[in-house]
Amino acid sequence: MEDEHEFVDILEERRRSTDLGLALRTFSPQPYRDASPCSSSDLSRAVMESAFLGYVVKEVATETGLTVTEVREDACTILEEMSQNLQLGFIRLMAYTLSKVFKRLFSNIFVNTDGLNLLQQAIQETPVVLMPNHRSYIDFLAISFILFCYDIPVPVIAAGIPLAGMKMVGEILRRSGAFFIRRSIGSDKLYWAVLSEYVKTIVRKGFAPVEFYVEGLRSRTLKSLVPRLGMMHIVLEPFFKGEVFDITLVPVSISYDRVLEESLLAQELLGVPKPKESTKGLLKASTVLQDSYGSMHVTFGRPLSVRRLCQNKINRCQYNLTPRDLPQKPGTDIQACVSWLAHLMVRFQEGGSVISPWSLMACLLLQTPATVLLEEGVLWHWLTDKTLWLRKLAREFGGRLNWPDRAPHSDVMSSAVGMHRSVVCCRAGRVRLVQEEQARRKHPACPEDGVIGTAAAVLMLASYRNQCIHVFLRPALLAAAIHTTRATLREELFNYFCFLQDVFSNEFVFVPGKSFQDFKEACYLLKKCGAVLVTQQEVKVSDTGREVLDFLRALLQPFIASYQVVFRYLCESGHQMVSEREFLPSVRKLATKLILSGELDTYETLSSDVQKNVLSALRRLKVVAKTRLSEQNEYSVSKEGVRRIQDTLAGKIPPRMLQTTPDAKL
Repeated sequence: MEDEHEFVDILEERRRSTDLGLALRTFSPQPYRDASPCSSSDLSRAVMESAFLGYVVKEVATETGLTVTEVREDACTILEEMSQNLQLGFIRLMAYTLSKVFKRLFSNIFVNTDGLNLLQQAIQETPVVLMPNHRSYIDFLAISFILFCYDIPVPVIAAGIPLAGMKMVGEILRRSGAFFIRRSIGSDKLYWAVLSEYVKTIVRKGFAPVEFYVEGLRSRTLKSLVPRLGMMHIVLEPFFKGEVFDITLVPVSISYDRVLEESLLAQELLGVPKPKESTKGLLKASTVLQDSYGSMHVTFGRPLSVRRLCQNKINRCQYNLTPRDLPQKPGTDIQACVSWLAHLMVRFQEGGSVISPWSLMACLLLQTPATVLLEEGVLWHWLTDKTLWLRKLAREFGGRLNWPDRAPHSDVMSSAVGMHRSVVCCRAGRVRLVQEEQARRKHPACPEDGVIGTAAAVLMLASYRNQCIHVFLRPALLAAAIHTTRATLREELFNYFCFLQDVFSNEFVFVPGKSFQDFKEACYLLKKCGAVLVTQQEVKVSDTGREVLDFLRALLQPFIASYQVVFRYLCESGHQMVSEREFLPSVRKLATKLILSGELDTYETLSSDVQKNVLSALRRLKVVAKTRLSEQNEYSVSKEGVRRIQDTLAGKIPPRMLQTTPDAKL
């Protein structure tokens, strides 16, 4: 494996010793030096007695007409539903169980010990916030398991409230450090106040690290999601208010060779309702233990000081104008800083992720039309040769690869295909896409059913491409700009590059205000691999650069085509208002029609994730506005604005976009 000296396989030791020995080992972590022991009841008491919550309780009582006592009882109920009850005995039980489960599921769990050492040191110096990406239900279990193995304080973890309702399992999770948050809080002032004070009290006391997903949700596409800022504001507020000297943020990257929920994720994207979390469902899912999921990599990033990151970016004096215990709306500089930090954490997560050979192969397979991939397939020799070419390109672009250097390349790639036999098969020297067993068992009742069956397989394949798309994204945007504008001037290319970033800012994660740096990075990487020649004024395609640029442009094409289908639907709709209830099925119906007619070959258009991202992008670009009529959300659409974006994306570029500024120094 590349970078092998950085990673240790923690399952190697587990296979040499007993699981009971692990569970009963001495566990004596060194917490934050200023922290004192804090039981669950101590924490709840501190929250309920806080002046902040008392102020909000009185406000809510005035607004609702309830008595203060009644509102306090409601707050107490919320806190009881929410709070964790971390107990060492249950941590040991989890360690024992997870050791057995992980050894069945994974061949290896690699962890970077240098990152763990830095984390151990950081936890003793400041309150720590762990910020992992979220690709699987087992993400937070893996982190707690690793920290227990390395004698590091186990975190308290923000989890979705449905997990709390699972018989026995919910209570085990609660006593292993999980605190539970409702998925939809809305404008419930009292709930926000209890949640905010609960989390801030944990940060201030520092008795355990706090862990939450900055993306908010589990990524059903396996690519990074645009961060949600609510919890980020809460955990940083004690620093902004001067209640703690500093807070340390630790990005954590979790990468999988194969994700346990791959089929479930694809079905959810196609509109199949997500199964309700339940103990019965968990027991049924135990069949996954019979399969192999390869390796997991957990990379603990370099601890980052909030104090240092925010230096010269914010004015904390604004919090001196009002008593700390009163609710305060953060200023624009604070809001911008929180957004910047959240996006930065996602980028650090991407930088720490480890790419599997299968992710590279998925990139290439998806550049073959799905119908061809399903019926004819691609030559094995072509796929292996191109994968080795892409491996070299990924390395040049700074990607971290999980590629066993001591094994023959053909064996590495054969093993990857074998592990993902639910998606592809290799017969007679050709690799073909396969539909799920359920889809193969019955003949489609109509052509539309056949499209959905193929789409499920394509979306599973796309999810693995998405695990490495961040490595190629910025050069791909520049490749698309070069192809679409036919320009060579850096200023013209930069303008279109920024347009693409603006359109796709809900699809991919870009740090706010860093477009110029992203463009420079794209130029540097394409120059580094020999695809372009870069001067102070121009970017020109080299004689040997076409293969790289064609690959990168094709990588973006499914997203461009999907956005264009949604734009087409909005422009051709006979109404200025679009119902939220009708939007997804209507777009899916149009996409299915275009696929069956041969006009569209991108099955990813059927993904509800892509469709929702387009709508969010258009709202951000102010060509779609959300209104609420009774309980049903509706959107007013500026068809002229949508058509303008549609045309620009298709290459009908307004002259003003390509105008250069003589004084601009790119």
